[in-house]
Amino acid sequence: MRLLAISDLHIGAKPNLQALDALAAHPDDWLIVAGDIGETFEHLTIAFGCLTRRFARVIWVPGNHELWCLSRDGGTPRGDARYRAMVELARNFGVLTPEDPYPTWDGPGGPIVLAPLFLLYDYTFRPPHVARDEVIAWAAEHRIRPADELYLDPVPFASRSAWCRARVEGTEARLAAIDPALPTVLINHFPLRERLARLPRIPRFTPWCGTRLTDDWPARFRARACVYGHLHIRGTKTLDGTAHHEVSLGYPAQWDQAKGIAPYIRQILPTL
Repeated sequence: MRLLAISDLHIGAKPNLQALDALAAHPDDWLIVAGDIGETFEHLTIAFGCLTRRFARVIWVPGNHELWCLSRDGGTPRGDARYRAMVELARNFGVLTPEDPYPTWDGPGGPIVLAPLFLLYDYTFRPPHVARDEVIAWAAEHRIRPADELYLDPVPFASRSAWCRARVEGTEARLAAIDPALPTVLINHFPLRERLARLPRIPRFTPWCGTRLTDDWPARFRARACVYGHLHIRGTKTLDGTAHHEVSLGYPAQWDQAKGIAPYIRQILPTL
């Protein structure tokens, strides 16, 4: 029995979808999916169906791509309503979401509380000399134009930053209520610490990668590990005693299609 993790499946890309369909069963293992399965309800339906047939339990948090609204017909839920609809879709498959009670891992290395989070970003991962209202222009100087600015609608919140603050406040209260005797695994699409948001090829994308409001969460909430994606830079970094696992698969050019998905699924527990 293992706790495994992957993110950024991006099954809108045909090779990624084919690799997901070819994934072998792991009937004793739990799987964390840390966001960016795809952009549509159809993508989530396909992935949830596939993964729940292969794993004993699936835990999902949304990424920014799931929140994109690409339809122009006015009939697709937007903003928080879109997120809530995806939560209900996940629950229909028995997939755990950030809106459900946090499960306790009683397998090897447990007991540990697994905390799926949905927190967004607030543009605070930016240099001190760049004002909030200058971020988009500053990024554009290096030809960075995040699609979220077009497709991620924060309605009914006034901004993505306001939505982020609301999510942080509500989540912080839930984490504070966890039994203080238990360690945690914190799961979010975005890294919880700014030090992890290092993008050598596109450094000015970092404002769209998290919030400084969570920087002390791994220590405050006794995180044995943190799991995230979004950066498409796989790896593990240990900061102040906590392992931070970036578990992205990524777009087809970012992984070896001859190997399939299996080698990119990271074991979180038991610790290797």
